Amino acid sequence: MEKRKLSFWQIWNMSFGFLGIQMGFALQNSNVSRIFQTLGANIDDIPILWVAAPMTGLIIQPIIGYFSDRTWTKLGRRKPYFLAGAILASAALFIMPNSPALWIAAGMLWIMDASINVSMEPFRAFVGDNLPEKQRTMGFAMQSFFIGIGAYFASKLPLIFTHLGVENTAPLGIIPDSVKYSFYFGGIVFIITVLWTVITSKEYSPEELAAFEKHKETTFIKEEHSADWFASNGKSHLMKGILFLIVSALFSFVIYNFDLKKDLYVLSLGLIGLGGLAMLVSGLMQKANNTENGFVTIMNDFQFMPKIMKQLAWVQFFSWFALFSMWIYTTLAVTQHIYGTTDTTSEAYNTGANQVGEMFANYNLIAAIASFLLPLLAKYTSRKFTHFVALVCGGLGLISVYFITEPTAFTMEWLPMIGVGIAWASILSIPYAMLSGSLPSNKMGYYMGVFNFFIVIPQLVAASILGFLVSKFFDNEPIYALLIGGASMILAGIIALTINDETKITVNE
Repeated sequence: MEKRKLSFWQIWNMSFGFLGIQMGFALQNSNVSRIFQTLGANIDDIPILWVAAPMTGLIIQPIIGYFSDRTWTKLGRRKPYFLAGAILASAALFIMPNSPALWIAAGMLWIMDASINVSMEPFRAFVGDNLPEKQRTMGFAMQSFFIGIGAYFASKLPLIFTHLGVENTAPLGIIPDSVKYSFYFGGIVFIITVLWTVITSKEYSPEELAAFEKHKETTFIKEEHSADWFASNGKSHLMKGILFLIVSALFSFVIYNFDLKKDLYVLSLGLIGLGGLAMLVSGLMQKANNTENGFVTIMNDFQFMPKIMKQLAWVQFFSWFALFSMWIYTTLAVTQHIYGTTDTTSEAYNTGANQVGEMFANYNLIAAIASFLLPLLAKYTSRKFTHFVALVCGGLGLISVYFITEPTAFTMEWLPMIGVGIAWASILSIPYAMLSGSLPSNKMGYYMGVFNFFIVIPQLVAASILGFLVSKFFDNEPIYALLIGGASMILAGIIALTINDETKITVNE
């Protein structure tokens, strides 16, 4: 028994919601640093203001995945989650540009990013649930196409509204109307496109998915563990948890004693400390034989994730570290390094900020085109080689911004973004295509959520150390954050070559 092959338009409909999701995501990425700076944030404080959003994703993603694997309603299995996320994210898009103070804007970023994440990862599992193995590369490529198109238009919206006569400047501390209208438009599109997917797409029932699982070439057998096994594993978690907490305490002491940048507490207390605490709680519960609960299941499944997921983790880490440096610092780098201003009320600053919107729009347009070309390259070479080539192109694109002296449409808006767009298309499709065939259907949502760890963790690391590096070693010149990001992306490409991915590539005919 195999899953039915879907038509082009069926794959189109099931992926259409990503158009709206990515419009929300792109509006966030290309405008939030601008909003923070307009509301009075200093350049070296901006990374820390991004922290709450990915930290929430780190917690929410596996939980949403865990429960979506166990959900079945009249609406379906995954659809309730990305519909609820769409409603919340759309509301946040309307509120965010009207934030009267910096702390409110930071809070709305937290809500908006969490809501987008609630929608996004069940969509990834949706492809794995509904498509046979031979069509998954096409399915993720279609998602990448809508991501590229959605982000392209979202990134251009402030400029479009400016050309329509909407004000692009505003008094000190006020968000320009061009940005506000862009967020309103994005919120409307977000909810409409997700509703389209909910209405037009069907999901397999749990019984059907179980039947498909029995007929897969690779069968995933549920392991039953004894009380002794849980006690031994719990002891291991306890020891690791204690070690993490000790490292967290020592690192935090060094930050405090040497008066280092407070952003580093995100790494010492946020990542290392909370990770140690989670391991400690898991260990205590397993030693007490309290194992029939979702928390222990999540912790143990994370420990025993598929091998290819562990290999992809490092590639994802350095890829997304680079992307986060780009999203945080491109506006700051372009306006300061190329336009020579940090005055958010000046015409030069807002011209540069709008040009960053053009840059972000263009890399997403390139990604939409490349999303259908990369599977062809992968067919004749391999997915890991294709990913390597794409990531190196992206790294070189980021590094090239440093050398721009004349910000023309071609030299700044297009040339660096060609490489970034190719990398973005690959990041959004190839790792998921590699991964989905290695996951059991009854844990598809959970592992897709866990896979998000390797997107969120590098964001948190970037938010905690980039501000420190830029202020400590680069005299608060944000252009160097883009150079660091470019090097990180090239490193990710090199690591991609080491992945053991033997699956034959089939391009959807």
